[in-house]
Amino acid sequence: MRLLPRELETLWTLFTAPIVWALHFLACYLTVAIYCAKGGRAQHFVGLQWMLGALTFLALATIAVSAYLAWRQWGFGTTDPPHDEPTDRARKLFQGFATLLLSALSFVAVLFVATPIMLINGCFS
Repeated sequence: MRLLPRELETLWTLFTAPIVWALHFLACYLTVAIYCAKGGRAQHFVGLQWMLGALTFLALATIAVSAYLAWRQWGFGTTDPPHDEPTDRARKLFQGFATLLLSALSFVAVLFVATPIMLINGCFS
């Protein structure tokens, strides 16, 4: 029995990681912008950082699952690109490889979004 069924490997898997990054980006920046615009206090900012850190961890975990599904769809890297033959197998391999690359890019993007939030210690006006 598999933990994640193969039916999860669809075209939607390709968009999962970038969508998670975009939602994480919006959540982090809107939360901090609203908090600071309403005159948030520096002593409560640590709680906000912990909340956004947990959100970042959740986003990274979701992207990691997407990357695992992509790696599995790509055949665990057993064949090298390009997958340009007009066959269903080549399409699945290409989709898995493209999803894996998008997952890696999205993982780094989430880390880049979270870094300033973890490094600043309050709102600046």
